Amino acid sequence: MDISLIIKVIGVGLLVSVACQILSKSGRDEQSMLVTIAGIVVVLLLLIEEIGGLFDTIRSVFGV
Repeated sequence: MDISLIIKVIGVGLLVSVACQILSKSGRDEQSMLVTIAGIVVVLLLLIEEIGGLFDTIRSVFGV
């Protein structure tokens, strides 16, 4: 795992949290929820390769 991946996830989380706070304070709760879901999707897309590597490691450990 690379440190740049962790920094990217932290950056996305920070941006999403600021955007959600601004949208919530202005009364746009629906858009705030959509921003949160979009942030989760972006982080999952960043982590998909690492998750694939984890599954490959698990498969090799259990010999499947």
